[in-house]
Amino acid sequence: MPDETMPRTNESPDSPDSPESPSATGGEGGTATGTRTRSWASAAVRGVLGCGGVALLALLALLVPLVWHNAGSTDFPRVAPEEMADHALRRSQEAYGVLGFTRTIRPGVEDLGVSTENTLGSDYCHDGGLLGMEDKTVDGAYSMHHSWALDRVPASQAVPGMRRLHQHLKDEGWEITSYREGTKSGDWDLFVQRDDGDERMSFTWFADREYFMGGASVPCAYDPEWKTGDVGSAGDHLRPPAFGPAPGS
Repeated sequence: MPDETMPRTNESPDSPDSPESPSATGGEGGTATGTRTRSWASAAVRGVLGCGGVALLALLALLVPLVWHNAGSTDFPRVAPEEMADHALRRSQEAYGVLGFTRTIRPGVEDLGVSTENTLGSDYCHDGGLLGMEDKTVDGAYSMHHSWALDRVPASQAVPGMRRLHQHLKDEGWEITSYREGTKSGDWDLFVQRDDGDERMSFTWFADREYFMGGASVPCAYDPEWKTGDVGSAGDHLRPPAFGPAPGS
């Protein structure tokens, strides 16, 4: 009888359909594809890490100076309020002389914004925390300021005085934060600071009222006599002497 068994085809190991062919086992072609996949994945990871690294560096560049700046925000010297009040008075006296004023102003104020003024005041000092986001009062710390004002100041005296003072303070290294020359009937303003704003002065002349105001505030300090439980800002009780131009100015 004829043999009814189907003839077998000789399968070569290199046949494309062979289980042992390179395409089926991930041979040369499969290895190249896998390598490209792994390379792309590695590049993607490096890209993500690179972007994250850049963002982290940018964040650190922002935070480190902020923390550094605020780390010593409450590192105030221990100075008696009387001494800091004298410092503020000297600042005011210097400006008063440059402006060309010669009148002596007695202590106090009778009608705020109308009469002459010569007063001392004290403000609380605040701690902004490491990031400058807080606003806590620092126990025992204070900042003294002196305020003065003159009535009956005509334009012929105020205008050249303000221009002279503006130039003088600029020459002395003060930062001019605002300076406005009014028109013939407008107000004049001058605001300055130094030491990152720890020390400030301000001057305003109201043309319509011929009224001139000035003031000086000095850096924060700790009151050596302050005790736990004390109420109010140190130095708020002080009263200035009669105020006028510094001797020899």
